[in-house]
Amino acid sequence: MTQNWIDPNASRRPFAKRALGAVALTLGMTLAGGAQAVDLRFGHGGTEDTAYQLGAERFKELVEDKTDGDVSVTILGNSVLGHETEMFEQQMAGALDMSIINPGLITDFSQTANVFSIPFMYRDEAHWRHVLDGEVGRDIADRIEDDTGVKVLAFFGGGKRQIVSTRPLESLDDLEGMKLRTNPTEPLIAAWKALGTEPTVMAWKEIYTGLQLGAIDGLLNEAEWIHRMRFHEVAPHIGLSEHDITVRLLTLSQMTWDRLDDAQREAVMAAAQEAASYARKVQLEQDAEALETLEEEGATLYPMDRERMKEIVAEPLQKVIDHMGLTELHDRIVNVE
Repeated sequence: MTQNWIDPNASRRPFAKRALGAVALTLGMTLAGGAQAVDLRFGHGGTEDTAYQLGAERFKELVEDKTDGDVSVTILGNSVLGHETEMFEQQMAGALDMSIINPGLITDFSQTANVFSIPFMYRDEAHWRHVLDGEVGRDIADRIEDDTGVKVLAFFGGGKRQIVSTRPLESLDDLEGMKLRTNPTEPLIAAWKALGTEPTVMAWKEIYTGLQLGAIDGLLNEAEWIHRMRFHEVAPHIGLSEHDITVRLLTLSQMTWDRLDDAQREAVMAAAQEAASYARKVQLEQDAEALETLEEEGATLYPMDRERMKEIVAEPLQKVIDHMGLTELHDRIVNVE
């Protein structure tokens, strides 16, 4: 499941009272045979059929098995605890134990998280997996933890982002002048301007109507969400740019981590890695199935020249990467074998 970008500042409300109230509900601990039994409250924004929920269920099953029930998990999905930004703030305050977070929503708290907004960074699925599961992925996780006080246990994700358009996309020339709804991050804006589009900010809930009325000509999204939101009904042309594969952070409050003993920490980390691998597999499968369904329902799919797109965006994108102080990290990612 993918949470599309929403300005964190727009969603932020006074947090102190909510945090105090939520602290009373967090982390239940009781002494049991010398060990502390822990219940982890795990909030996320997914519905029951998403990789978020299925991954959370797998984590619950694994960690409870590995600890013989000393660590239990209460899953609270479908945004019942608030927007992802709010849940992350709750984790920073120690009022929520776990969540799944879009890194684009926490760039106010961690400059490092901006690296996941850079398009055309992964060569393919294998490269993406090697980044997330390797040394550079662990380094990114540690940097976000240092910035925020929230641990990144592992990485979910797997939606391939495409171009959704009201007009045919026979060649890259068809992008010229397109009013394209994008997340307002510097790397995305620089890249899509270089490709000839006019990056446009529009609220998520207004996109369908915006496409109908011509306020925008297209957007960037994964097949699952194109289908869920029925965007293909008003924008039936899908350019297979695969300019990004989504990354989502499986996170744990540092305050929660500090309360765990060594055996519980080991079990939590192992369960997180296994659950993340499973959730990514589910997301990739759902993404491929959704793309097939879109075509069955009348959408037209257009292969895009990704190598030419990468050449076009390379110079303006590099300037932004340098400006954001992400050059070293970006270079390490693209050079992962």
